Amino acid sequence: ILIKRLFDILSSLVGLVILCPILFIISLVVVSTSRGGVFYTQIRVGKNSKEFKLLKFRTMKPDSDKSGQLTIGDNDSRITGVGSLLRKFKLDEIPQLLNVIKGEMSIVGPRPEVPKYVNLYSKEQLKVLSVRPGLTDLASIEFINENEILGNSENPEKEYVEVIMPRKLELNIQYIENQSFLGDIKLIFRTFGKILG
Repeated sequence: ILIKRLFDILSSLVGLVILCPILFIISLVVVSTSRGGVFYTQIRVGKNSKEFKLLKFRTMKPDSDKSGQLTIGDNDSRITGVGSLLRKFKLDEIPQLLNVIKGEMSIVGPRPEVPKYVNLYSKEQLKVLSVRPGLTDLASIEFINENEILGNSENPEKEYVEVIMPRKLELNIQYIENQSFLGDIKLIFRTFGKILG
C-alpha cells in the first residue's frame, strides 16, 4: 500500500510537470472556445463511501448536469467541439492527478461513481469502495467507448444501470481481489495503448 501511494504521488507530480505546457494550452482553448470556466467538478464517491470533488477539464456547456449525468457520445449536444476532442483522448481527465496527490484517488483503481448510482449497489458491489478509486482500471479499458455504446442505445439510463454498471463492478471486484503493483503498471500501459489505438 505504501509503495502504491508513493508511486501515485511521484508519478502525478512528474506527470503534471511534464504536461504543464499542454495543460496551459488546453486551458486557454477551453475558455476561449465556449462560455464557462476551465475546470468542471463533480461529486463522486471514494474510499469508505467518502465523497469528494472530482476534477476535469470542462468539456460540456455550463449546467449540463441538470439534464442528466450520463454522456451519450456524439449524440450529446451538451459536449463542446473542443470537449469532444479532449474526451476522445482522455485529456479531460488529466486534472485528476491533483485528486491523486490529495489522496482522494489513485492512478489505478475502480473509477469513482456519482452518488446516484452508488446508491444502487448491492452489498457485494460495495466492496469497490474499500480501495481508493483510480484514473484507470479494467473497466475503463473494456468500456473505453462507453459513450458511443450509450449513444446507440434506445434507453441509455437503463443500458447503463442494467448492463454496463454491473459489468464494471464485476471487473472492479476482480481487480481488488487480484491487485498487485506489477498488475497496476501493466494496466497503465494497456490504458495508454487503448487510448492511442
